[in-house]
Amino acid sequence: MNTKHDTPSSASSRSDRTNVFIVDDHPSVREAISATISQRINMRVAGEAQLGAQALKQMKRRAPDVAIVDISLKDMHGLDLIEHIRDALPEVRIVVYSMYDESVYAERALRAGASAYVMKNKPTTDVANAIESVHGGNVYLSRRMSSRILGKVIRQQDYEVGSTTERLTDREMTVFQMLGEGQTVRDIAETLELSRKTIETYRRRAKEKLGFDTVSELLQYAVQWTYGREDRGRSDEGTLLPSSPSPVSE
Repeated sequence: MNTKHDTPSSASSRSDRTNVFIVDDHPSVREAISATISQRINMRVAGEAQLGAQALKQMKRRAPDVAIVDISLKDMHGLDLIEHIRDALPEVRIVVYSMYDESVYAERALRAGASAYVMKNKPTTDVANAIESVHGGNVYLSRRMSSRILGKVIRQQDYEVGSTTERLTDREMTVFQMLGEGQTVRDIAETLELSRKTIETYRRRAKEKLGFDTVSELLQYAVQWTYGREDRGRSDEGTLLPSSPSPVSE
């Protein structure tokens, strides 16, 4: 009788694979990422979820090496999920894969605890490259964002990038984005687990900072911003940044 045994090399290769958890509310996106990861011999999909709360519950049972997180989820904002993962599972590295322009959310995601930001106009192979990078202790960004952030560090100052949304805090930006997606104040309050009054305060601050006189003007702009942003950075290539005690590392 022949008994098949794992060779030391094959057993070792499986144990050395990077375990990846995917969080995205679009099944087609999860399938595309899974298919790309399955082609890499050094990584595997350890689980997936379409909701943030569901993802946290599963990851707490068995922590992955890397989590792929979308900014826009149905039950919570991606930045909140990143912070939850960072607090509960500090060893898990986080890659953001989002439709939102990196000039708006990349730095916010890094501050929240992510180690990489890839836009969804990029192929899923870029996500796999980001996984390898962050698992190795690096930060993965496009060349454009790397230059921007490093420029801030060198000059020790913020510089204008032409986006009025830069004036918003992370929470104000979250509310602004969700308003642009058509969510009501009540919907946003329930998702973020905050009072309606608090959401209205963030909305008012966003309105004032962006220079609008009425909520209707703010809502119109939010919708245009959310669904009408130009596809920027098509030619950017991923760049590796070594981990260091700077604004671009955890």
